[in-house]
Amino acid sequence: MLYLVAPAGEGRDIYATLYAQKMFFLVTLQARGAEFEVIPYMDARHYADLNVSRCRKNRSPDLEVWQTLFKQTFL
Repeated sequence: MLYLVAPAGEGRDIYATLYAQKMFFLVTLQARGAEFEVIPYMDARHYADLNVSRCRKNRSPDLEVWQTLFKQTFL
């Protein structure tokens, strides 16, 4: 099972495994399915940090949700 960690833009999202939370995937949605690419911890953290920063800048109502998820996943 995977859970969403952060959007990565352009139809891509970062997911982590539910049981081994240090395994991250960049998932790209395509017309014929989805493409999964294993990515390093620091890359996933970078995408998540960019997402939190973007939410803060845009004063998104989802900021608190993304901050909590970031803390649970990376701290």
